[in-house]
Amino acid sequence: MAINNPPLKAAIIGGGVIGGGWVARFLLNGWDVAVYDPDPEAERKIAAVLANARRSLPALYDTALPAEGKLVFCGSVAKAVDGARWVQESAPEQLAIKHRILAEIQQYADKNAVIGSSTSGFKPSELQEGAARPGQIVVAHPFNPVYLLPLIEIVASKQSDKAFVAAACGILRDVGLKPLVVGKEIDAHIADRLLEAVWREGLWLVNDGIATTEEIDDAIRFGFGLRWAQMGLFETYRIAGGEAGMGHFIAQFGPALKWPWTKLMNVPELTPELIAKIAAQSDAQSGALSIRELERLRDDNLVGMMRALKKSGSGAGGTLNDHEKALSRNAPTADTHALPQTVCRQVPQSWADYNGHMNEAHYLEAFAQASDAFMALIGADDAYIASGKSFFTAETHLRHLAEAKAGDTITITTRVLLAQGKKMHLFHTLYGKDGSILATCETLLIHVDLTTRRACNPDAEVTRHLQEFGDAHAKLAKPDGAGRHVGQKNG
Repeated sequence: MAINNPPLKAAIIGGGVIGGGWVARFLLNGWDVAVYDPDPEAERKIAAVLANARRSLPALYDTALPAEGKLVFCGSVAKAVDGARWVQESAPEQLAIKHRILAEIQQYADKNAVIGSSTSGFKPSELQEGAARPGQIVVAHPFNPVYLLPLIEIVASKQSDKAFVAAACGILRDVGLKPLVVGKEIDAHIADRLLEAVWREGLWLVNDGIATTEEIDDAIRFGFGLRWAQMGLFETYRIAGGEAGMGHFIAQFGPALKWPWTKLMNVPELTPELIAKIAAQSDAQSGALSIRELERLRDDNLVGMMRALKKSGSGAGGTLNDHEKALSRNAPTADTHALPQTVCRQVPQSWADYNGHMNEAHYLEAFAQASDAFMALIGADDAYIASGKSFFTAETHLRHLAEAKAGDTITITTRVLLAQGKKMHLFHTLYGKDGSILATCETLLIHVDLTTRRACNPDAEVTRHLQEFGDAHAKLAKPDGAGRHVGQKNG
């Protein structure tokens, strides 16, 4: 089987928590999405998921996501999968139900479409039993929330074509996901087997009265959970081995594996009493917040951590950086006859102050991004900086004219006021979602040799591109606010 160009339509069969997350992931990355779910509440539930996704996913990026696709709800599987290049089954975790739905999908779907299953436990060979085209079906196991967490476990059987699987992974990368191809079939794949081990231990700790649900969660979120977010398990333990590395760690702590610490092979009986105990502790821990409030809290925390990881490219941050580079196809062009749009992005929650408004530090950050984008337009990009030259900011003047709020989409255009030798004088204008001007920034940058840390003229190509913008922009009327200083009266 072969997959041609990335599909424009995805079909989601089953619109629960996971299915709704798949809808948001594809839709907010510019795909048209068709949904089939017999639940009469499906549209309402998916609308709630989308509201959270629209609030959080764009906040991960410093560039705009593609224009949102079209969402339709269909009355049949046949209509939903028609023309879809990716079909995601997210039905209840019962093999008989999945067999019935997968058979119906294959009856109507394109033979080259990817059919992914969100199953957390079944092997692909089990899903493929009795299938018309077994190799078309793969496990594509996501993690909640699908619209934020990038990991997708991809598991194929011996009947799956490697090129087909590789192309399917390419589709997932195009929507910002991190496909992890599992080399061998195994029940529950990789991640859920690890989670199950921690879950079993947690159940015993509650059952035996050693810890509450909150204390167990605290042990994770204040300790090793933070390490796992960036390095995982083995890399974390490699560091724990010190200069001697992993070999020393295993030699030192390996014998403890034989100690009777764990009850991994057993599970406490989930009696009504134990279930009630866990539920009561969970209510005491977080029952004051609604599910929607907990989801927004989770999403805000994930956005903050994942944006922090972007700076080093560690863990999920690396996936975000790769996707952001792919989105650069929507970057501004070097048309010198128009003011280039140098920023288009959403204001993340982390940029908001106590009033819910974007604070002054992040206005400056947005304008700095605009300067960086303009530098790239004239050839002073990452490669140029790596060669030993760049522009340094010498002076900046900001005007705050109106408010931007968390979740708003902002754009910035950039104008050259002066292009002369070592000097680059720019004027940025920040617009809100309704086209109104929210702020301006006038900034003077000086070209510097990074080896000597002294001012110098830019390379010939950078000088030429900058001068082309400068000559074109000189024909425009002076922008309102240019040349102002702090305290100067209007008019």
